[in-house]
Amino acid sequence: MFEWSQDDLAVRDAVRKFVDKELRPHQDALEFEGLPPYDLVRSYYSAFGLAEAAAQRFDHDIRKTEAEAAGQPFDEEQPEGLEVALGSIANIELVKVGMGIPTAIGVSAGLTAGTINALGSVEQRKRWARDLLTFDKVGAWAITEPESGSDAFGGMRSTVRPDGDDFLLSGHKTFITNGPYADTIVVYAKLDDGSGVDRRQQPVLTFVLDTGMEGLTQSQPFKKMGMASSPTGELFFDNVRLGRDRLLAGTPGSDGRASAKANFVAERVGIATFALGIIEECQRLSIDYAKSRELWGKPIGDFQLIQLKLAEMEIARVNVANMVFKGIAARRAGTLIDIAEASAYKLYSSRAACEVAMEAVQLFGGNGYMAEYRVEQLARDAKSLMIYAGSNEVQVTHVAKGLLRR
Repeated sequence: MFEWSQDDLAVRDAVRKFVDKELRPHQDALEFEGLPPYDLVRSYYSAFGLAEAAAQRFDHDIRKTEAEAAGQPFDEEQPEGLEVALGSIANIELVKVGMGIPTAIGVSAGLTAGTINALGSVEQRKRWARDLLTFDKVGAWAITEPESGSDAFGGMRSTVRPDGDDFLLSGHKTFITNGPYADTIVVYAKLDDGSGVDRRQQPVLTFVLDTGMEGLTQSQPFKKMGMASSPTGELFFDNVRLGRDRLLAGTPGSDGRASAKANFVAERVGIATFALGIIEECQRLSIDYAKSRELWGKPIGDFQLIQLKLAEMEIARVNVANMVFKGIAARRAGTLIDIAEASAYKLYSSRAACEVAMEAVQLFGGNGYMAEYRVEQLARDAKSLMIYAGSNEVQVTHVAKGLLRR
């Protein structure tokens, strides 16, 4: 049986107190007034010492890498890292107020910094990754294009072509989380070197861009159905000149597909934590409402159809929680989750969150359709989970292919 430890519960309670005191007062501004979430993220980092801890771990890892490269002994004790469950707990609690807060963290400190740390040289990691990990800077991870959402690599049309010792980047990315405000952007693009290779088969290179570069345009945030607290936009590249110092993985001809696929797995497992947060918040609000709202002189919780809705919410909560716990157990054991299993997590948990949220709206009746009661925001946010990190239709394909390979 999976369950939170006492330490986990203590962290959960601390994050909940922070959410209630520091984030909920800004919920309307995040949802309806276009407030970017980044200062609130920094407040969260400061409250829990996350920036200092990230800096210490990063600096230790760099010193170790440099010592090993020089053939020197290295015996510094590694700073204590965050227990793997803590990130999941934080996601679950933060998403209850606004999905943009954990999304900003996951994309900036996770996908963007993670890609630079995985593929970059020591110099590149120092130049870009540290500030992303501490959230001194905001990162964006740019792979999706208007013609290549779920077919991320095959349909990719953004290209880099060699120009002397540099590259020129041209193209267009869309649905980029943090894109409008990002300081540092990891971009995937096809190598167009004039060799005549079919476009779908061209190598994928990975570069790091900084805001303000000539030829780079960052759009204003989109207006969206849900995830309003997460700024999403477009990036346009008009012959952006990129030196080789911005190329990750070192040399032309290296391919970025493998690193991107590893990120897809992490994203899809992470969706389960977001889904669990939405389910828990919908259930909490629904239970409170069922106790207080009366119909024909009785609390609506006394009626069997309302009880059925609450019971099905609990079934969804238990199932998704077990997926989250299994993901945590795998990380603790150092076991890799393959893309088929990660897709199964994403497929089921996003469906469950959407169904629970819509039932919560129905349970609230007319009030559920009003922004004041919050379940309508949760329903809109939940729907995004069925599209975000690869549409659910594509997840079906990944799960089925994994089964057929057995």
